[in-house]
This record gives sequence, structure tokens and C-alpha cells, in this order.
Amino acid sequence: MQTKTMPQLNELYREIILEHYRKPCGREPLDKVDYHAEGTNPLCGDEVKIGLQIKNNKIEKVYTEGHGCSISIASGSILADILRGKTLEEAKKISEYLKCTMQWKNNNFCDDVGDLRALEGVKKFPVRIKCALLPWTTFEEALMGHDRIEIS
Repeated sequence: MQTKTMPQLNELYREIILEHYRKPCGREPLDKVDYHAEGTNPLCGDEVKIGLQIKNNKIEKVYTEGHGCSISIASGSILADILRGKTLEEAKKISEYLKCTMQWKNNNFCDDVGDLRALEGVKKFPVRIKCALLPWTTFEEALMGHDRIEIS
């Protein structure tokens, strides 16, 4: 007997993505910026700016601004929401979790992913994976000291 659990879960995830798109987190400007990068996907036109304020090896504040599709904007909002208060190491693990998820790889190395689970359905649509990954790739590049990246 088939249950309605999976369709209900998919609908919940869609609502979470739309809520992050409509009211994105991380739009407050930072007092100081310790890490910054801008990312673009020229194939679809998505753009994102990431700024991080770090204190005692923890992400105190995250700034994210983007232009593009709902997946890209929602992913940036989820990034801002979930990474605040995390250590840099924890944040890198969360980013790695998303990349593994999008590649259908085992990703059991991260427990606290919150709304990030809502992006898991994107992996069913390969052309949208880069939209979901752009903010996270830009975050990683910011930590490496790169100011601008382009994914295609």
C-alpha cells in the first residue's frame, strides 16, 4: 500500500524553498567582512555574493545577496541561516554534505543540516544542481581567499 508521506514531504520541501526565496536570510550588511566572494553561473544567469564575519573561529554573521532562480536564492538563504554560529570546520562539512547529496554519494557525515534537506530534491533535476551549489561553492571559494568565481 502506497502512502502519501513522500508527496507530502516533497510539498513541504517545496514550501521551504519558496519561503527562503520570498524572505531570504542573510540580507543584513556586515559591520566587517573577514571573507568575501562573488559567484556566477553564466549559463543560467545566477549571481551570488557571500560575506562572512568570523569571531573565535565561528561564523558570527553571514551576508548573502543573489539574483537568479528560486533554487539559487533559497540555497543562499539556507546557507546564511544554517552556517551562522558554526565553526569553520562545521561549515565546511555542511557544504561537503550538500555536494555529496547532489552527486548521489553517501553523506552521513553531517547531522545538523536543517532546511538544507529541502534542496535534496534538486538532484533529480541535473540542470538545477549548479543553481543549488552556487552559494556553497562561492562560500568555499571565499574561505580560500578567492574573490570571484564562475561555474558552468
